[in-house]
Amino acid sequence: MVLPLSITKKQKHKMRVTIKGQVTIPQNVRESMGIIPAETEVNFLLDEQGRWYLTKAKPGKEKNSRFRTAHKTAKLTMSTEEIMALTRA
Repeated sequence: MVLPLSITKKQKHKMRVTIKGQVTIPQNVRESMGIIPAETEVNFLLDEQGRWYLTKAKPGKEKNSRFRTAHKTAKLTMSTEEIMALTRA
């Protein structure tokens, strides 16, 4: 992976960190990096000079949660009990 050597003023974004330690990634940054909210994971990388970089994590072969699986399986005609049975599997 190649880290940028210089950053121009046009590429800088200043964001405030919330009390929970969260920060919003600006929309144009998310779009240019292909970051999809609630789906994409990111990495924080520290270089030898102490600078931090944000990179998009490569998708791994992670097991889907039983709730995601149920979401793709459930049908509108199912009763509440049938849907709950999917989440308990």
